Amino acid sequence: MKREMSVAGSFYPDDRLEIQKYFEHFNNIYDKNHNHKNIKTKAVIVPHAGYIYSGYSANIAYRILQDSEIKTLVVIGPSHRVAFNGVSLCNFQSYKTPFGDIEAADTLVKKLQDKFQLNCFKEAHAEHSTEVQFPFIKYYMPKVKIIELVYSQIEPKEISILIDFILSQKDCGVIISTDLSHFYNQKEARELDTLCLESIKNLDISMLHSGCEACGIIGVEAIMLSAKRLFLNPKLLDYRTSGDASGDNSRVVGYMSAYF
Repeated sequence: MKREMSVAGSFYPDDRLEIQKYFEHFNNIYDKNHNHKNIKTKAVIVPHAGYIYSGYSANIAYRILQDSEIKTLVVIGPSHRVAFNGVSLCNFQSYKTPFGDIEAADTLVKKLQDKFQLNCFKEAHAEHSTEVQFPFIKYYMPKVKIIELVYSQIEPKEISILIDFILSQKDCGVIISTDLSHFYNQKEARELDTLCLESIKNLDISMLHSGCEACGIIGVEAIMLSAKRLFLNPKLLDYRTSGDASGDNSRVVGYMSAYF
């Protein structure tokens, strides 16, 4: 069973050369403004909008992640289309991208299924929050194997337990997918998003719930809980809104990236 592309051509180009142009553009800017060297991380937070809006923020995280010698990545994102209880894990053999297929991490799939009895809600996996990460992964880490976890109605502590287990496995890492506030003006969005950024920076879960409107707030809280237990230090990488790309500041969406 192959995980087919569901948002290629909308959230990101369906042509590998067109995606590569995005990545080259992002990297030209990155190389002039950043010097993130010798950073080893196994956990990042990235956005999941169209590449024209949030791709640069995500790209910074993947530039760092590619140096971490990770062999397996678990991509965790919220379900936007299908409501269900828990976390969905399906037995995909591979994940299709314009750069070629990504092999599934079969061994870790079995471990997760055996230990946590996760169900498969296949319809939930036509999900952009996770899929937009796949071309980044294939481009920057072509030999990495992956698993896609999509969650809906669940307590953050339950996902945090999954994260702890994943990070305890050899050469395994975690990608947490979220956007921030939606459809406020630029000033209002920045005020709300600052609560998200500061809460992550300080691992302050009470602040996270004082106004942060991240669509993937469950996953964000989960990685914060794990970071507290595992003594991981959060580092913010980038923040922007869709208005920074479109020039329309009247109704924006916020994006950020971070690593632990």
